[in-house]
Amino acid sequence: MNIVCLLGSPSEPSRSAGLLDHARALLEPHATRIDTVRVRDLPAEALLQARFDDPAIVEVRERIGRARLVLVATPIYKAAYSGLLKSLLDLLPQDGLAGRTVLPLATGGSPAHLLALEYALKPVLAALGARDIVDGVYATDRQIERLPDGRHRLDEATAARLERVVGELVERLAPPRASARLPAALRWAL
Repeated sequence: MNIVCLLGSPSEPSRSAGLLDHARALLEPHATRIDTVRVRDLPAEALLQARFDDPAIVEVRERIGRARLVLVATPIYKAAYSGLLKSLLDLLPQDGLAGRTVLPLATGGSPAHLLALEYALKPVLAALGARDIVDGVYATDRQIERLPDGRHRLDEATAARLERVVGELVERLAPPRASARLPAALRWAL
C-alpha cells in the first residue's frame, strides 16, 4: 500500500510531527512505500502565490495520486488547522483526494480544540473528494512529550488510541483473503 503523509506544521520539531511519526511507524510493516511531505519545505512562493504548475506542487499532487492512504497531520491554531496546510490543500484539484482513505491527525494546546478535526479539517478533506475519512486522532501538548534526542513519546492513552485507529485502518485496507472472494455458499466449508 502506498501512503503519503502531509505534515502541516510550520515548526521543527513539532508535536504534530511526533504524532505523525508514531502513526507512520505503525503503518510501515503494511506499506510498500511511505512518502512524507513537510509542507514547510515546499517553495513558499508557490504556496503563497498559488502556483499550481510549480514542479514541487505538481510532484506532491502526483504522490497523492499514487497513494491509497493519506495521513494529514496539523497543529490546531485558533480552532482550525494550520494556514500552511491550507495553502497546500488549496493547490490540490477539487477531486484530489477522491479514492483515497484519509487519516487526520492533530495536536493542540488543550482539549478545547478537539472538535476542530470534525468541523474544520474533515469538511475540507471531503470537499477534496475524500469519502473515506477515518476517525482522527487528536492529542494535546501534554499528551506528547518531546524527548532530549528530538523524538516524541506519546502518553499511554494517546498511544492506545492511535494503535486502535491504525489497526482498524490496516484491517479495512488489507487485500481481501481468498476465502472472501468465494461465493457465500462455499465459504462455510472453509
